Parts: sequence; C-alpha cells; structure tokens
Amino acid sequence: MALHIIIDGYNLIRQSQTLRHLDQEDLQAGREELVNRLAAYKKIMGHMITVVFDGKYSEAVSEQKEQVKGIKIVFSRHGELADTVIKRMAKAERERAVVVSSDNEILNFSKSCGAATIGSAEFEEKMTMAAYMAVKGVDPEEGAGEGWRPTTKKKGPQRRLSKMARKQKVKTKKL
Repeated sequence: MALHIIIDGYNLIRQSQTLRHLDQEDLQAGREELVNRLAAYKKIMGHMITVVFDGKYSEAVSEQKEQVKGIKIVFSRHGELADTVIKRMAKAERERAVVVSSDNEILNFSKSCGAATIGSAEFEEKMTMAAYMAVKGVDPEEGAGEGWRPTTKKKGPQRRLSKMARKQKVKTKKL
C-alpha cells in the first residue's frame, strides 16, 4: 500500500527553523525551498506527496493545481482555507493518507477519518534524516524486513497499543 503524504504547506514552513527565515524574506522562496526538499525526500522514499497552500486571498474561483518535481501542489480557492482542502483529501484517502500539520483541528479530523498524522517538526526531522541517509549511501529499507525474533519476554494485553495507534505507528515508520 503506497502512502499519500498530505502536507499543510505554510504550517510546515512556519514550524521549520530554516524555512521560516526564507518565508519571512520572500513567500515564494519559502515555498520553492519546501518543494525542493520534498522532491529530494520523494526521490529517496518514493511516497506520493501533496502540499496544500492557502489561496484564500487569491482571485481564483477554483483550486489551482500544479505538479513541480513530482510534488503535487494545491492552492485552495478564493475564500477557502487550506485546512478545508486537507480535511477533504484526508476524508477521501482515509487509510492511505498521512497528514503532516501541527494544527490540532486538522490532526484530530484526519485521525477520525482513519488517516495517520505526524507533526510538522517531526516530519521535517524525517526529511532531514532521509537526505542524510541518501548522502551517506544508506538504504532506508535496510533492516526493515528482519521480522519477528523469538524472545522470552512476555507482552501482555495491558502493554499493547490500541489498533488505531498500532496502524499509525506502522505508517509513520514508513516515512
């Protein structure tokens, strides 16, 4: 099952220490740098990625969509928040979606739809780690298929995560 990563673009930019400075100087430069980093991440990990930006103040009557370096970019239509677009996409994708945002309203709605969620800062760390692994030549899938190892340590049901929490853990581990 391929993952579809849906990113709250401005939220990720403004939560990032490095991208925030670019965004303050020039909004377009911040967006371009985010897309460049996501393209590098996609090249390594191979997940489908969609970045949603607010187009609330634009004059566009419909959503503006474009594809840059393999990253799908969506600007919400006039008068609509990016949050609404992200919620709609999470509801449509359900189990396949991983929503990246630090907005609790988006995260809670996405979880209720069955999508996995991850905070912006945590996702940025994963992007940085993937880029580092690519530079060092480490395969991100290495060691992933080792499977179960026999052990005498018992895990009773009281220590087991809920089914939804286990599914989320599996999805975020793939990032």
